[in-house]
Amino acid sequence: MVLLLQYTLIFAAVLLLVALGGCFSEHAGVINIGLEGIMVMGALGGALVMRFLPYDASTATLATRFGMFGLVALASVAVGMIYSLLLAVASINFKADQTIVGTAMNLLGTAAATVIVKSMNTAANPDDHSSEIQYGGPKSAFISKFGTFELNWFVILAAVLLVVSIIVLYKTRFGLRLRACGEHPQAADSVGINVFKMRYAGVLISGFLGGLGGITYITVGVSLWKFENGVAGFGFLALAVMIFGAWDPIKIAGAAILFGLFRALGNVHAGIPFLASMEIPPAVYNMLPYIVSLIVLAFTSKKSRAPKAEGIPYDKGQR
Repeated sequence: MVLLLQYTLIFAAVLLLVALGGCFSEHAGVINIGLEGIMVMGALGGALVMRFLPYDASTATLATRFGMFGLVALASVAVGMIYSLLLAVASINFKADQTIVGTAMNLLGTAAATVIVKSMNTAANPDDHSSEIQYGGPKSAFISKFGTFELNWFVILAAVLLVVSIIVLYKTRFGLRLRACGEHPQAADSVGINVFKMRYAGVLISGFLGGLGGITYITVGVSLWKFENGVAGFGFLALAVMIFGAWDPIKIAGAAILFGLFRALGNVHAGIPFLASMEIPPAVYNMLPYIVSLIVLAFTSKKSRAPKAEGIPYDKGQR
């Protein structure tokens, strides 16, 4: 049960971060289907820091561990935000179809990360054509052990960012303006709010949170990652969490824990006597969160109320 709790928290943190990113973007009026690609690129940024930054786990102090954690998080955030600019420029400035742009970003993200890592590995060793990066030692910098329980610091960061998101969205002028641009951009523009800037802000915040979600995902229980595998559809699962949570951070947190629990079963089912006795193939457990997401959305999507102006390019000349 300790492992079940451990994996539930880490998977819930991933879904929470990425779903909150989608929430900010859609509250600003931009549909971010490209969260999957943003996760991959954010994971790549953090993984490269862990690979190339010198770190000795045996002599590391608490300050060194915090430094490693901060640099890894910063790299993931920076790459995620830069990559999200593709969506911002295409959908806000050029008024491109946001769904098509997001889909292209997902395909490009995994492909670009794979090419970059393979090229880097081949340059270091001509016989190495893999797309994997190892980061076992540096990853231990932000893992704290309490007996058999391992706490990833990104779980704590996700909880903090949840509180920050609630405050920003519902207790600040910025949040009010952001939500206004997703509900009625013409009205927001009429009172002096720059709709284009607010939508850029929403997309960049989604890049910030999506990048963090990516590095959190690839550090779940493993010491290396093959980037050709992408992030196993977690970006789309986060979108389901966001819709199930009705674009509300608190409800999104609850949905993330639920979906995180189902995903965690894929990692720990063999250690639970009741589930092990059923002899269900492991692949079924890995499919479970996606099956549950389809069932949940089938029953709840009709009642979901998305921001009215999401996905609609804003034309300043139309009132």
